[in-house]
Amino acid sequence: MDLRQAQRQLTAELSPLHGSREAGLIADWVMEYLTGLKRIDRLVHASEPLSAPVLEQYKNYRDQLLAHRPVQYVLHESWFAGLKFYVDENVLIPRPETEELVEWAAQTIASETSAPETGVTPALSTSAPGATLDVGTGSGCIAISLAKKFPSLPIHACDISSAALAIAQRNATQLNTSIHFHQLDFLDNRQWTDLPSVRWLISNPPYIPQNERAAMAPHVTGAEPSLALFVPDADPLVFYRALVEFARQKLLPGGSIFVEIHEDRASDTLEVFKAAGFQQVILQKDMQGKDRMIRASRT
Repeated sequence: MDLRQAQRQLTAELSPLHGSREAGLIADWVMEYLTGLKRIDRLVHASEPLSAPVLEQYKNYRDQLLAHRPVQYVLHESWFAGLKFYVDENVLIPRPETEELVEWAAQTIASETSAPETGVTPALSTSAPGATLDVGTGSGCIAISLAKKFPSLPIHACDISSAALAIAQRNATQLNTSIHFHQLDFLDNRQWTDLPSVRWLISNPPYIPQNERAAMAPHVTGAEPSLALFVPDADPLVFYRALVEFARQKLLPGGSIFVEIHEDRASDTLEVFKAAGFQQVILQKDMQGKDRMIRASRT
């Protein structure tokens, strides 16, 4: 089997699961990973046969993909904010809308620290007041992306899962960032004593009610960690109420919370922050026009 045949076969076999466009993107990603060749280079070498070891690995990846395992878990890599992260089934796969949340927070951090307008997000001085906390860090993509943008900003991240934190630490090391990681159950406010007071709080918490599981894609429900996705049907806003209570105790004056939200529960989530007395609460749409993010600030 040559390079062209392998890519065409993989695209054809994945199309019933993902649609032809998505299948083509997955096949392209797998072939680049296997061969180390960009698309243009694979066109030049399209008729070259796959070596026996590469063919064996190709078949292994194909079988996993046809069993609904996400390509990010198959290849153990996912791109976020221009950075490559290691991922497996212990952490959520980073998503584009979360990149938008990070960018919104980064713009605010830069503006509130009087960062110069150089076109490049600068590092903060070591005397910059406050710190940042990422709640439910998973792969560490939020905390690490902010650390790359602001190398001198103290950044903390917490998660209930020791396996997730091991992956986050691995990514922080590989991407040459320093993050203060904490293992704790954020819904248990007795454990907040381990966390610092912060100026910026950011989170993509679990927010999908259990009753929506059946309507979701098999490669999500069957592979990604339920703990990071789902909340009880009877209390779908449990994490937002915890974030608000934490903010009452540990968000510094002038600080802000940035959260990703369920697009169908924007008004209810907004009310959680407004009822808590935040002076400025902003709902932001993502690039697809969905209500997806909230910023809540206090004086």
